[in-house]
Amino acid sequence: MSAPTYDLGKLSGGLRLPGNKTESTAQAIQDVPVPAQLILPIKQHVGDAAQPVVTIGERVLKGQLVAASDGTLSAPVHASSSGTVVAIEPWPVARRNGETAPCIVIECDGLDELIDATIVHLDYKTLSPQELLAQVLQGGIVGLGGAVFPTAQKLMQARTCSIDHLILNGVECESYISCDDMLMRERAAEVISGAQILMHALQIDVCFIAVESDKPEAIRKLGEVLAQVENAHIVIKQVPTIYPSGGEDQLVQLVTNREVPSGGLPSDVGCLVQNVGTAAAIHDWIIGGQALISRITTVTGDGVNKPMNVRARIGTTIADIVEFTGGYNERAKQLIIGGPMTGNSVTSDRVPLVKATNCILVLSEMPSAGPELPCIRCGECASVCPVQLLPQQLFWYACADNEVKLREFGLIDCIECGCCDVVCPSHIPLTADFRMAKGRIRELADEKARAVRARLRFEARNDRLRRERVERESELSAQKASAKRAGPAAIAEILKRKKQDTGDSE
Repeated sequence: MSAPTYDLGKLSGGLRLPGNKTESTAQAIQDVPVPAQLILPIKQHVGDAAQPVVTIGERVLKGQLVAASDGTLSAPVHASSSGTVVAIEPWPVARRNGETAPCIVIECDGLDELIDATIVHLDYKTLSPQELLAQVLQGGIVGLGGAVFPTAQKLMQARTCSIDHLILNGVECESYISCDDMLMRERAAEVISGAQILMHALQIDVCFIAVESDKPEAIRKLGEVLAQVENAHIVIKQVPTIYPSGGEDQLVQLVTNREVPSGGLPSDVGCLVQNVGTAAAIHDWIIGGQALISRITTVTGDGVNKPMNVRARIGTTIADIVEFTGGYNERAKQLIIGGPMTGNSVTSDRVPLVKATNCILVLSEMPSAGPELPCIRCGECASVCPVQLLPQQLFWYACADNEVKLREFGLIDCIECGCCDVVCPSHIPLTADFRMAKGRIRELADEKARAVRARLRFEARNDRLRRERVERESELSAQKASAKRAGPAAIAEILKRKKQDTGDSE
């Protein structure tokens, strides 16, 4: 086995969080059986919602397209098993405000019948990058690290830039979450294959797989596969186990020592970041013809009987998944979709697993931060901010709704990691305040954009009316000149018609 390359770079700020992962990594990934019902939200990605292409009462097969991508930024949705569409209606989903979203509800028939393959998947090396990206677009693949940005569109955007580094993100710095760790342990070959497909699509020769220093088993498995494929262009890089080293911008700086500009993208500095789960999903689709219809998810916490990592169908309810893992115990009081730092607390386990669901966390209780007190300007929040912002200043400007100062002090660069919340001795919910402030700024920007569009429409209308008036008057002048030669009766007729058309009189 060739030894991996280690890069113990330093992350600005950040926290060393307790792992709490040994319980869920003690056994192999388990497959959750096909549930009785699947709930498939038509929007499981950033951008426009997909549009249903099935009707109520229609029988669908596993892997069949049920909602097609719509718009320039969208991703299709496929049936996770065979059955009958029984409803297309709003359903509770795991979002911050607990709202509902349009979903396709499938009553499974238990046959798990696979749709006949209609696409002949060629050797990806024989496909041009454009052909390969067109194939990726059909697989419903999105970023599985949490951002759920449609992968094909992200690759297309990257190809318009000078990309020279592909970074596969295998960093799971948040407590409890271990699905990517288990993926790299058990499906390292598929991760490496996905990396090679991505490198061909981007036409680049350098790929780094970033893995935290506390994942020796994953590093070993990846190293064994790389020794077999003998691809010197794919290198494993170890990064420090500090939260949030898995953030895109932070990972680019750790691995390549390049700094993503404020408000910019990794592509601005020649890098593209993809999650290791996304790479494996690309392998499954391009090589195996299987769309993104399932994912590996961590089920853990002191409120479940058997913490583990499971492979579950997209659309399976959280209740069905937890029941498979042994159910809740008497300590279960708090249900979080995601990790304790960035996850969403939900009040119902009827919500479905979606492409973004990397963890189902059941806790006995959330640690109480205590009553909120006035800011004492201690600076602890600034010392742990991985983006090197001044949260205490942002807090004051957020309270004052000072949009100018919020922009000036870089609120747009806040990644909402929650580090400042953890260290604040006054228990101020800084991340929530910043999230709301960003929401208000977006609303103001939208209002300004709508006002600009309205002004442009008004000006365009006035220009059109002005042109039409000039044209009418020009035509009238020509008619007058012609009628003058014809006599007074013709002039009177022209003036009469003008008055009927415009209501004007001369």
